Amino acid sequence: MEIKSPAMAAVTQDVICDICCAGTRIPGYGLQYGQLEAQWGYGTQHDGEHYRVHLCENCFFRVLSGLRRDRMVNGMFDDDKPFSAD
Repeated sequence: MEIKSPAMAAVTQDVICDICCAGTRIPGYGLQYGQLEAQWGYGTQHDGEHYRVHLCENCFFRVLSGLRRDRMVNGMFDDDKPFSAD
C-alpha cells in the first residue's frame, strides 16, 4: 500500500507492507521494500488479473524462505532432481 501526499506531482511518502502493515521508509535511505507481482494473460485461469504485493524486508525474506522450503519439499523425493538448498 502506498501513501501519497498532494504536491505538484504525486510523491510516494511511504510504502506500507501488505503483510505486517509496517512502513518501509528507512531514515537516510528512503523506501526499502520488495514487491511480488503477477499479471496473468490470455489463456490462464486468472486471465486479466493483476496482483502487486509490497513487502518490508523482514516479510520479504520470510516469504522467500517459504518459497524455498516449498521448492525443497516438492523435490525432496524426486530422483531426477538432486537436493539443492538454492
